[in-house]
Amino acid sequence: MWGQNAAPQSTPEWRKVGSAAVDRQLAAPATGPVVRVWFSNEGGVLFARTQSGRIFQTADFSAWSPVSVAVEPPPSTIPSTMPARFPEAGVRLVNAAADAGRIYALGRQLYSSEDGGRTWANLTAYHFASVVGSGVHDLAVAPGNPAQLVLANDFGVWRSLDGGLSWSGLNLGLPNLAVRRILATPGPAGGTRIQADELETLELAPGAAVWEPVPPAADGEGTLMERYATLLGADVSAVAVSQDRVYAGSSDGRLWVVRDGVPGVAWPARGGGRVERIFVDPAAPDLALAALAGSGAHVLRTTNGGLFWDELDHNLPNAPAHAIAADRASGSVYVATDKGVFYGHADLQAAANDAVNWTNLTEGLAGSAVPAEDVRLDPAGAQLYIALDGYGVYATLAPHRLLNPQVVSAADYSLRAAAPGALLSVLGARVSAARAANLNYPVLAAADGESQIQVPFEAVGPNVSLELDTAVGRRTLGVPVLPAAPGILVGRDGTPALFDADTGLPLDGRNAAHSNGRVQIMATGLGKVRPNWPSGTPAPLVDPPAVEAPVKAFLDGAPLQVTRATLAGGYVGFYLIEVQLPAVTNLGTSSLYISAEGQESNRVQLTLEP
Repeated sequence: MWGQNAAPQSTPEWRKVGSAAVDRQLAAPATGPVVRVWFSNEGGVLFARTQSGRIFQTADFSAWSPVSVAVEPPPSTIPSTMPARFPEAGVRLVNAAADAGRIYALGRQLYSSEDGGRTWANLTAYHFASVVGSGVHDLAVAPGNPAQLVLANDFGVWRSLDGGLSWSGLNLGLPNLAVRRILATPGPAGGTRIQADELETLELAPGAAVWEPVPPAADGEGTLMERYATLLGADVSAVAVSQDRVYAGSSDGRLWVVRDGVPGVAWPARGGGRVERIFVDPAAPDLALAALAGSGAHVLRTTNGGLFWDELDHNLPNAPAHAIAADRASGSVYVATDKGVFYGHADLQAAANDAVNWTNLTEGLAGSAVPAEDVRLDPAGAQLYIALDGYGVYATLAPHRLLNPQVVSAADYSLRAAAPGALLSVLGARVSAARAANLNYPVLAAADGESQIQVPFEAVGPNVSLELDTAVGRRTLGVPVLPAAPGILVGRDGTPALFDADTGLPLDGRNAAHSNGRVQIMATGLGKVRPNWPSGTPAPLVDPPAVEAPVKAFLDGAPLQVTRATLAGGYVGFYLIEVQLPAVTNLGTSSLYISAEGQESNRVQLTLEP
């Protein structure tokens, strides 16, 4: 996960962020509502129709694929006579062709009867709660095998091979997670957070594959929209804040700018499209972009604080736009639409009559023209995250980095300063050589999308002009250099590089640390070591050089005993810090960070058990 090599990338190389399933404490991970399930005539293929109307099929009860041709489910078989009684009010009755003597009742739970409805067996209950969730919509019985049942309910698709005595989920690979917003990318505060249907907040913990429900933010965007709906007397559908002003958009396509609590004149609607999202630059409050639905303009831009908005649609498909993100320095704009995610370049410094040429970034991803609900750049502008309707979240290196390379810490892709001996990532460039102040910066790995270089131990700051020889010519980037700039290594999914010192096993949500145990922390940016060590050379496995600067570690703000701070044996640019946990400490998730020369690292999460 934290190796020295990077894979080549010339076009967006999307990676899946988690699955499309949620841990709801049921028999297996769940997903969104499924309204119909049925078997093929021979029973070898199972079909499922989601609430959105999409139909998927599986032959191995694991991998699902979209159905490309029209397939209609067979009509449900209704019992010819009314049952003696019903197991609950409002149930729907069905027969199974393979077991004509049995009646099934579909309601909050699934029931069966073999005596005409005089007695009923609840097939999904455990202590009065359903093991598969409530709201049964459909039932399929495998041809020739009445013991194989598949039901569809509000929580996905579930299968029983013993007539309903036990159930397993078929939801991990079913693209049926209704993601509406990406609330946060992996960082110090935790994993990826999204908003699903019904305004539910879900989080993908670092290292996990299944989403979990979490409490929503106490003061989120909804509160702001309510506040400005009252102020503007309109149905506010989007808000964004930058410094001293607030941008607001309404469901009928109008746009306002509010400064010091005083709203300006509304910019009139263009085609009546709902304002779905507004992007503002926190460092340049005069710049804002708006994404609109409807049949009129779908992307609007202002560079003068909302006095004038112009259209950027050009060759963008005439489809509702739901979200927008941008990088002002490179003029890059990303739009999530019903036809996918599109990427274009525009002047984001001043209004201009530029025709934006839009490129589809998701063509061929997860099927044809899957609607995109959201698009978001991480805080460093390095990774692009998108949400595809039903399919969940994907991420890739932000394509604009190929035009505007950026130097970040290899620890967590942040914009922290460099330090002697530190490992850096150059995003968006294949680097063949690097130098600054007459020093060579060893190139450890090079690919089209990312290269890794090491700051030589002899480097001094406070700033250097780093000259990079790349596949498209020489580039010069400014890099601040401090004596130490610690960063704890974090994987792309937010999993920190923490290990049990005794077993060597990674510490994460599945393997917690223990009180009075020892934890090893992989980091970079701790500066010079003694004895001196040559840059670009893997550290020795035995007696690696020690860090010169005093290294400190803190757990929830309380200092920990640091028993070791050295280069990591066998690696280039990596450091190993070992800390002793106290015998008595708070259990659960705690915040861990290190510091050196007065500089603090990123915060990571450490789970503690007794």
